[in-house]
Amino acid sequence: MAKETTYRGKTWNEIKSISLNDFMKMVPSRARRSLKRGFTDQQKRLLLKIKNVKDGRVKKPVKTHCRDMIIVPDFVGHLIHIHNGKEFVPVQITYEMLGKYLGELVTSRKKVEHSAPGIGATKSSAAMSVK
Repeated sequence: MAKETTYRGKTWNEIKSISLNDFMKMVPSRARRSLKRGFTDQQKRLLLKIKNVKDGRVKKPVKTHCRDMIIVPDFVGHLIHIHNGKEFVPVQITYEMLGKYLGELVTSRKKVEHSAPGIGATKSSAAMSVK
């Protein structure tokens, strides 16, 4: 028999049925303080989009710039396109992501890759042929 996954000692069926205040007590302190302050207008719009997708009113994918939104149980199972500064990256929200920020799931920085130095950049580059 497969082991049932839990989040902070509660199964998925228990977490789906709890209120936001009870979920707040389960998340780490940084996320708890953020949820305690209340949602911003942008976060409220994202929650409304998720609710509309869940109810079947909207078929388009959910796209958001709101990287500071904490993943709540309503998000689990949905595909959310999160903006990384250049493009929207699709992320399938799973049970293990509860309590994390959306911005943690999509990196906004790329590895710096340098090519050869330009002409005049160093003394040795003056010897390079110009083509």
